[in-house]
Amino acid sequence: MTAEDLRRAITRIAHEIVEAHRGSHDLVLIGMRTRGVPLARRLAAAIEQIEGDAVPVGILDIGLYRDDLSTRGAAVQIAPSEMPADITGKRVVLVDDVLFTGRSVRAALAAVLDFGRPQRIQLAVLVDRGHRELPIRPDYVGKNVPTARTDDIRVRLEETDGRDEVAVLAQEE
Repeated sequence: MTAEDLRRAITRIAHEIVEAHRGSHDLVLIGMRTRGVPLARRLAAAIEQIEGDAVPVGILDIGLYRDDLSTRGAAVQIAPSEMPADITGKRVVLVDDVLFTGRSVRAALAAVLDFGRPQRIQLAVLVDRGHRELPIRPDYVGKNVPTARTDDIRVRLEETDGRDEVAVLAQEE
C-alpha cells in the first residue's frame, strides 16, 4: 500500500464507522501500541471532519495481557495505557495495524475490560493477513492481504517511521 492507499483506507474506515454507529456520539477509539495509536488518531481526525465532533482516542498497551508473557519475559516492553475518559457504556473501536493470529486482540479485549464495561467493542485494522488462531474477526478492514504464514507485513507510518507504506516481505519456509 502506498501513502495514498493508506489515506483512502483510513477515510473509508472512518465513513464505515460513522455509518455503523449512526454518528460519533459515545464513540471512543482505542489505539493498540505501537502503530494502532497513530492510526486511531488519524481515524478520529477523519471522523471529526465527517461529523464535526471530536472523537476521544485512548492508548492501550497489552504487554501485561499477552499469553506468551512467561516465555518472553524481559523482552516485553511495557508502557502506560491512557484512556480519555470512562469507557463504561461507550462504543469502543479498537484500532491496530495488522491482524494476524488474533492473540494481540484477545489481550487487548482483556485490557479494555479492566478500564470499564463498554456497551460494544469493535475492531478496526489496516491490514488483515489471515492465519487466525482464535475466533476473532475485524469489523473494519483497510485491506485484506493474503500471505504465507512465514511472510512479514511491515506497516510504516509517518508518525513512527517517517513515511507511510505497507509492504509484504516474503520469507522462505
